[in-house]
Amino acid sequence: MALTRASAWTLVTSVPIAFRTFHPQGMVKIGETLFVSSVEVIDRDAGKGVGHLFKIDKSGHLLADLRLGEGAIYHPGGLDYDGANIWVPVAEYRPDSRSIVYRVDPAAMTAKEAFRVADHIGAIVRNTDDDTLHGISWGSRRFYRWTTGGESRGVSLNTSHYIDYQDCKYAGGRRMLCTGVTELRQAANAPPFRLGGIDLVSLEDGRPLHQVPVPLWTAGGLDMTHNPVWIEPGADGLRAYFMPEDDRSTLYIYDVR
Repeated sequence: MALTRASAWTLVTSVPIAFRTFHPQGMVKIGETLFVSSVEVIDRDAGKGVGHLFKIDKSGHLLADLRLGEGAIYHPGGLDYDGANIWVPVAEYRPDSRSIVYRVDPAAMTAKEAFRVADHIGAIVRNTDDDTLHGISWGSRRFYRWTTGGESRGVSLNTSHYIDYQDCKYAGGRRMLCTGVTELRQAANAPPFRLGGIDLVSLEDGRPLHQVPVPLWTAGGLDMTHNPVWIEPGADGLRAYFMPEDDRSTLYIYDVR
C-alpha cells in the first residue's frame, strides 16, 4: 500500500534461464525454488500445443518439467501456492473457451484435476482465509469464485481497466496481488507502448484497493510485469522476481521500498 510512482526499484541481480522457456505465464517461489507455468505453441490455429510447469533452481537450471492439459486445452495461466499445493488453470488459447483447474503437489511434481470451467481462466488465486478459489478470465474482465471442489460461488465483472492481469497471488486479508500490462498506441498502426503495473484487489467485491505502475523495462523494451511475477517481503520493503521474456528468458530480481 506504500508503493507509489516515486518508489525506488533497485536491481539485485539477473539470472539467465538455462533452457528454452517458450511463453512463461505464472510463477511461485517455494524456498529457493521457482515454479513457472509456460505455453509451448505448436499450431495455435489447429489447437496444438503443450502446457508446462517448470521447476527451476536459483541458478536458472531446470529440475523438472510437468506437462499439463489435454488436447486443445494446453495454455497454463497465472498460478498460486497455498502452502501445500500449487493451483494452475490450463485453458484453450482463445477467450471465452474452457479450462481445467489442476492441483499440483510441488514436491512430487504430480497433478490432479480439481474441476473444469466453461471459460478461459488466465490466472487463479487460493484464498486460504475462507477456503475458496478465485479465477480471472482472459483479459481479466471477469472474476470467478469457487469452492476448492469447483462449486460456483458467483461471478463478477472487473471494474478496473488500468491493466490486464497476467499473474495473481493471495496476499492475505481476502486480497489478491495482481500484476499485468496495458498496451497504449498513439495511432492504430503505431507500435505499442507497454506499461506494467501492480494492483492490490479486494476479493470481497473485486475492487482495487491500491494501484501503482511499475516503471521497469528490459533492455529490449519489454515491461517487467509482462508475464510471471513473484513478490515477497524483503528487509526494507518488497523483493520482486520478474520473467518477462519468451524462449530465452532472464529472471530479474528487484528490491523496492
